[in-house]
Amino acid sequence: MTALADAVARSFAAGEPERPAVSPLRALGRRQLPGVALLGQSIATTAPAASMVLLPVTMLTHNALLPGLVTIVIATLVITLIAYCVAQFTWRLSAAGGLYTFVSHGAGPRAALTCGVGLLVKYLGSASLTMYHGSQTALALAAQLGITLRGWQIGAVYLVIAVLIGAVLVRGVRFAAIAILAVEACSLAFIIGLMLVSGPAVAITPAAPNVPAVLAIAMSALFALAGFESATFFAPETRRPLVTVTRTVLLTPVLCGALFIFASWAAWSGHAGTVVNAYLHGTASGSSLLVVILLDAGLTCSWLGSSMASSNAASRLMYSMSVEGVLPRLLSRVGPRLRTPHVALVLIIGIVATAGSGFVALDGVPAAAKTVMRTALAVSYILVAVGAVLLLGRIRERSRVDLVAGWVGSGVLAAVLVCLTVSDASDGVVVAPATVLAVLLAGAAWYRWLRDSCPESLTAIGVFDSPESTDVLPGAGVFAVNARGAMALVGADRGEQ
Repeated sequence: MTALADAVARSFAAGEPERPAVSPLRALGRRQLPGVALLGQSIATTAPAASMVLLPVTMLTHNALLPGLVTIVIATLVITLIAYCVAQFTWRLSAAGGLYTFVSHGAGPRAALTCGVGLLVKYLGSASLTMYHGSQTALALAAQLGITLRGWQIGAVYLVIAVLIGAVLVRGVRFAAIAILAVEACSLAFIIGLMLVSGPAVAITPAAPNVPAVLAIAMSALFALAGFESATFFAPETRRPLVTVTRTVLLTPVLCGALFIFASWAAWSGHAGTVVNAYLHGTASGSSLLVVILLDAGLTCSWLGSSMASSNAASRLMYSMSVEGVLPRLLSRVGPRLRTPHVALVLIIGIVATAGSGFVALDGVPAAAKTVMRTALAVSYILVAVGAVLLLGRIRERSRVDLVAGWVGSGVLAAVLVCLTVSDASDGVVVAPATVLAVLLAGAAWYRWLRDSCPESLTAIGVFDSPESTDVLPGAGVFAVNARGAMALVGADRGEQ
């Protein structure tokens, strides 16, 4: 008798557990998101179309073309190493908490809360920044069409954009991700087409040399590639999550990195002139009105798509924390039909819209704010890389490749933060080290507060999409009450040998 036939025969005689085992994340709707939608979510977070314009601008303003090209290649390799570390988690478990949950399994709850702080700063900050840039580009597009908005009208535009983003996100991740991917693909095709043709000389004002050129380009490239991990937050909602999420995590930095290397090549070889001039000077650069309008439309969609994707990822992170009791339970409320964490989304969109309006009042995004976001993200990446090495060592599955990926990836990011600290300190600026210290202290304070006021939430940290009774053939698994007091699969029933 074959093993399958034996399992089927035993299934008829097996009894069900006294109460069914259900996934703690089942409210989100399990196994419904196709791979193309997940890829759209992941790519959209990086805003590749916008980054393909901004990276050449950064290289040109710092007059570092060949060094910039080499730096972007290295940044792509480093982020790919971090993605490899993340993949060590994604093919073992699916979790709505993403990197936060992974770090909890690798380095414990205190490190997880620290990573959670960094991720919240990154995703809320990135969503706010991209909403601001997208709205500003939308206003520029309106001006090109002869529509000039002033005063309260600008505020109305921001409000309408925030409401539209919120409505699309509440509608569901599948609808949002596929729509974003389609628009982003059109924007990328247009920008790549412009860069394949030699452009005019670039009219650009060199940047003030307050940050070394290579360091400025490295920080911009690393942050542009950030977002590949947003796919991990939707694993419970994805079909074949252990396979699909892992592929997406590994593929996204390679695809986006290739696009950014192409854009940096275009800047180095003189092919980026049309795009850069149209972006910086509009029709005054000699670019046609049609080119400027199409470029502004593409950048608007890319920025706002990134804001939408970042907000979406943050909602799943908050949902997971709420399920664990780390955040208020109210944030774990999910709509019965659309299966989206609408309460968390409303809170996030409110924060993002408020911060975006603050950037309008400041007439731009302060350099310090960008440094805070990038530094917080680097801390989270370092923690997940170290967590992967620790987890693999604990379960005795660590290889030399795992060690190299974890230590080289985290080591390079730590070195970049040290260089940024030294560079800023010479100008009396301490934003980077202050951000690292603030994230570490916030994580430690959060841990201590939970330990004193809600210790059971600390044991719940690390919740993931566990198998349900209906996922397992009767008699093929053993169910028991786990540490959270829920019925869960704890082993396999091998039967009598």
